[in-house]
Amino acid sequence: MIHIAIIGSGPAGCYLAEHLLRLIPDAAIDVLERLPVPFGLIRYGVAPDHQSTKAVSRLFDRVLSRDRVSFFGNVEVGRDLRLDELMPLYDAVVLATGAPLDRRLEIPGEDMPGVIGSGAFVGWYNSHPDGRAPAVDEVRSAVIIGNGNVAIDVARILAKHPDELAGSDLSPEIVSWFNAQPIESIHIVGRRGAGDTKFNDRELAELGTLRRARPVISDPANLAGDGAALTTLRGFAEAALRQTPLTINFHFNLTPTAFVDEDNLRAVQFRSTTGQTTELPAQLAVTCIGYETRACCTVEPANGLFANQDGKVNDGLYVVGWAKRGPSGTIPTNRVEAQQVAQKIAQEVTAAGRPGGQGLRHILQERQVGWVDYEGWRRVDAAELARASADHCRQKFSTTAEMLDAAPAGQLRSG
Repeated sequence: MIHIAIIGSGPAGCYLAEHLLRLIPDAAIDVLERLPVPFGLIRYGVAPDHQSTKAVSRLFDRVLSRDRVSFFGNVEVGRDLRLDELMPLYDAVVLATGAPLDRRLEIPGEDMPGVIGSGAFVGWYNSHPDGRAPAVDEVRSAVIIGNGNVAIDVARILAKHPDELAGSDLSPEIVSWFNAQPIESIHIVGRRGAGDTKFNDRELAELGTLRRARPVISDPANLAGDGAALTTLRGFAEAALRQTPLTINFHFNLTPTAFVDEDNLRAVQFRSTTGQTTELPAQLAVTCIGYETRACCTVEPANGLFANQDGKVNDGLYVVGWAKRGPSGTIPTNRVEAQQVAQKIAQEVTAAGRPGGQGLRHILQERQVGWVDYEGWRRVDAAELARASADHCRQKFSTTAEMLDAAPAGQLRSG
């Protein structure tokens, strides 16, 4: 039996497990997840109003249910055991830890209340246990820095009428926070030109259909060029004016230079390509400029990811997903990449009589570390679905304690 541990249960980790099951008939795969629940970016990164994108979790759930796969939720490498303790138990260990840290702009005022990275903001409104509500209120103007799909997601969630959020899995508390903000303007700002945006055209076009908001192009002369996104942006500029209580303003060729405060955030300062300074009013600023992975015990990232050769970090240690390549691509990108890494593992790794999951369970029981197995996750899942309201498909538990309480006593394993 070849024993493989995957640290992380997001798209990269689950796709990798799927491929390994096919390529290595005698593989036993243990998936370790620091939270009590699986699916990572699918659960906590995909926009809550785009449930069709989250549907891939059904595939991942089937992977975790397989006989040769064991789920160890609520187990964190670095907290409950070290990487150098895990590796002797397995023939291969794979880092599928993603890129959970927001990149920083490193400009004045970045740490003041009202300035938040998109990972933290999106995690909060997706009910991640580490999430915290923005330390601001009475948001009339929001500035979103970045010209990618995350910026579009953040703008859409801020701009939607409450009725347009029906069917999402936003919690009542978070919906109430959004509803309480008197937002009149949202500014989406990119430091490059309109032709360099990374917007998905379908999601960009959705902003033009919102009930209480309309897109506005600050300088239509910046829209020269070809491409689906540019065509949509020109459509916004040429559309007949309609009166809405909220505008979504697109700005290009502006580089952020400072967050301006009067105790709390007042504005964001930008420099144009001509050297002029512009200030956009803001009580909330969300930076959508990318993500970085964090260290796993003694394995330190470089330039935001783990150094690797085609997915191999060193003997017996591999990496996949954003931790391998950086925060790029879509969810299906992980499937193709995971297949390549799985093939490499299948070619290089042989059984060495290691204890695998049996050894892991022994360490956790000895240290009285409780873990949630697959059946425990299914109980949490059922409890969240049972809590759903008529307008929302699920009400997530937002704390680790709530998740552990929802797992039955026989499934939260401890020594």
